[in-house]
Amino acid sequence: MLQSRIAVFASGQGSNFAALIDAQRRGQLGGGNIELLVSDKPEAPVAQRAEEAGISTLLLRPKDFASRELYEAEIVAELQRREIGLIVLAGYMRLITPVLLTPYAGRIINIHPSLLPAFAGKDAIGQALNYGVKLTGVTVHFVDGGMDTGPVIAQRSVVVKDDDSPDSLAERIHKVEYELYPEVVGAFAAGRIVLDGRKTLVHEK
Repeated sequence: MLQSRIAVFASGQGSNFAALIDAQRRGQLGGGNIELLVSDKPEAPVAQRAEEAGISTLLLRPKDFASRELYEAEIVAELQRREIGLIVLAGYMRLITPVLLTPYAGRIINIHPSLLPAFAGKDAIGQALNYGVKLTGVTVHFVDGGMDTGPVIAQRSVVVKDDDSPDSLAERIHKVEYELYPEVVGAFAAGRIVLDGRKTLVHEK
C-alpha cells in the first residue's frame, strides 16, 4: 500500500478534514492524496464537506453491525481495496479495535487538543482550564490500543490566558491544529516520519 494514499476518519463538523483538503489543494501534503472519508455518522456535516470536495465517502452506522469488529472489518476491506497507506483520525469519536489496528499498525495517526500525556481522553480543553495550567497545546500521535497513549509525532504549545473560556481557548487550539496536522500528514506521505519504539523521528525535507 502506498503511504501517500490517505483515508480520513471523522464523526462531526470536519474542520480538520477541511484544513487537510485545503492543504492538499495548495500542494502541501507531501504528495499525499486524500482518497476517502470514513464516517460512523452518515448525517454529520463532514460528509457534506467531502461531497463538496469531490472526495469519496464510506458512511456506515455501527449499530447496523453485530459487533465493532464486523463494522471495522467492512472498513478494512474498503481501505485495502483502495490501497490506503495512512489513516488520519480527525474527530473520529470511536475507540479502534485490533481489527483495524493490526493491519495498519504505525499507519494510524490522531490529533488531540493537549500536550499529551497531560489531559488525555474527553474534554481536554476543559480539563486544562479546570487544572489551572498556564500552557496547553496540540499533539499529533500514532494510535495504539489505549486512549491517546500512542507515540508522539509532534507537539505545539498554546498559552492559556487568565480570562480564557472553553470557547476562546478552543479557538486558538483549533487554529494550531489546522496548521500542524497538515504538516505532519505531509511529512508522513513524503516518507519523512520513522517510528522507532516509542520514539518518532521526523526527517527534514
